[in-house]
Amino acid sequence: MTTDKANPAVGSILVVGGGISGLTTTLEAAEVGYEVYVVEKNPNLGGRVSQLNQYFPKLCPPTCGLEINYRRIKDNPKIKVMTLTEVEKVEGEPGNYEVTLKLTPRFVNEKCTACGECAKACSGEIDNEFNFGMDKTKAAYLPNDMAFPMRYVLSADISAEDGKKCEEACKYGAIDLSMEAKTMTINVGAVVWATGWKPYDATKIDNLGFGQHKNIVTNMMLERLAATNGPTKGQIVRPSDGKAPATIAFAQCAGSRDENHLPYCSYICCMASLKHATYLRAQYPDAKITIYYIDLRAPGQKYEKFYKKLKEDENVFFVKGKVAEVSEEANGNIGVVAEDAVSGEKSTQSVDMLVLATGMEPSLKTDKPSADLNYNEDGFVVNDFSKGGLFAAGCANKPADVVTSNQNATGMALKAIQTLVRR
Repeated sequence: MTTDKANPAVGSILVVGGGISGLTTTLEAAEVGYEVYVVEKNPNLGGRVSQLNQYFPKLCPPTCGLEINYRRIKDNPKIKVMTLTEVEKVEGEPGNYEVTLKLTPRFVNEKCTACGECAKACSGEIDNEFNFGMDKTKAAYLPNDMAFPMRYVLSADISAEDGKKCEEACKYGAIDLSMEAKTMTINVGAVVWATGWKPYDATKIDNLGFGQHKNIVTNMMLERLAATNGPTKGQIVRPSDGKAPATIAFAQCAGSRDENHLPYCSYICCMASLKHATYLRAQYPDAKITIYYIDLRAPGQKYEKFYKKLKEDENVFFVKGKVAEVSEEANGNIGVVAEDAVSGEKSTQSVDMLVLATGMEPSLKTDKPSADLNYNEDGFVVNDFSKGGLFAAGCANKPADVVTSNQNATGMALKAIQTLVRR
């Protein structure tokens, strides 16, 4: 492992995380004249939004918000993007931090034109993380069809033979098998943590059967199934046999508001399931959809209107009650047992698919950097504005939707700038 030293940048800001919050923070600061480093641990920017089929409030596809942001980044010389990069350590004080970064090799350099010849030459496959393992991708792959940077990456698990084939297939000299992991340090005046969230591990929820029964998926898996660049090219089908589902159930608060898992409300799950119901109704007009819930959260007038419109759909049924247990039937259907909180009676239903509305867990909960950050008991960063210098934006700070995350990220860009001004 080699170590580099970057020249100190006066008045610069580090943004950790290249999702929608990180992009907003970066652009807000850079477009008023500040130098910004944005580091992302994955091979590309975009975060969770890039995995969505549509997002609120306008139900836009990811391209709607991300492409213009990518263009603004390309056009701004004050922004330095570093992918496959993680923060190891932050030392110093507000206005004067030294940050140690760890860079993972991509094995593909800037000469890449995304022609795809390396992937054609590669025979080995790996699980496609972008699609939550629902399909495979080559070990030489483009992270997704709107990746930024638009450059292939060789998996760390690629075989030596496949690596050599990729090198020989690339006529641009973009494959560099000699790349090594390295560390480097940069000097910045403020750091904004926009590290986002990860879906709660549904295999931990024993009574809901995820990982045991094929036709139980999570909300983010359904999002990928609905996306045209997903594993089924936008057709929502059940995993076991590719059948078009005629009956679908949603189990809300799967792991959320549960002292054994996530004790808090994850904010986004209710609206996500309502959105998913519209996906299903658009593809399958006769499908019957049941949503089991504890409480439904539709924050704001627009979201409430969206909810009320769906309640008028005669094929969408809302049951106030939590799913207690599930089972798999001989035909692959899922038996759902729930207690109706209104009548007090237990109900049993057989459905083609069950969707678990799993909550969000802050990424930093299990991957804390060496930095002077305060966390609450759930793993979210608690901002200390009196101290300044280090700030958390978006879902690193609290559960939030895209709109709220962007608003918060704008505020954290201002806080970072204020730290530099007061230096």
